[in-house]
Amino acid sequence: MEIALFQPDIAGNVGTILRTAACFGVPAHIIEPCGFPFGNAALKRAGMDYAVRANVQRHAEWGAFRQWSQTGERRTVLLTTAGATPLPNFTFDPDDILLFGSEGSGVPHHVHETVSARVAIPMQSGFRSLNVAVAAGIALAEALRQTKGYPA
Repeated sequence: MEIALFQPDIAGNVGTILRTAACFGVPAHIIEPCGFPFGNAALKRAGMDYAVRANVQRHAEWGAFRQWSQTGERRTVLLTTAGATPLPNFTFDPDDILLFGSEGSGVPHHVHETVSARVAIPMQSGFRSLNVAVAAGIALAEALRQTKGYPA
């Protein structure tokens, strides 16, 4: 299981997600450009020392990430409010990459069209979305639960 963040806007959210990834031993990918100067100083506040211990790979843009992700038989699973499958009904594979869009604009249409699956976290009607770091934690926990991928 891996996490990928598409052009994240908020350093604090990235720090929180990297901290989560580090705690669960899950690699993380940053698809640039970011909406902030990416570096340890920008992430330290939310991620504390955990963020710098995360296994992070940076990709210059979507095409570079897409090329990397197509090696092997991994699926890219987009978590989106426009998802077709509710999270409780989706079956994860151990090699899935969980993709999360930027806080301000999500992901563009061409990204939606190239992912393997689109999944939504069910919410009460009248709410637009969850914080991306919260959504990442919920989706990662469910994916690891299904695949029995929690650290020993």
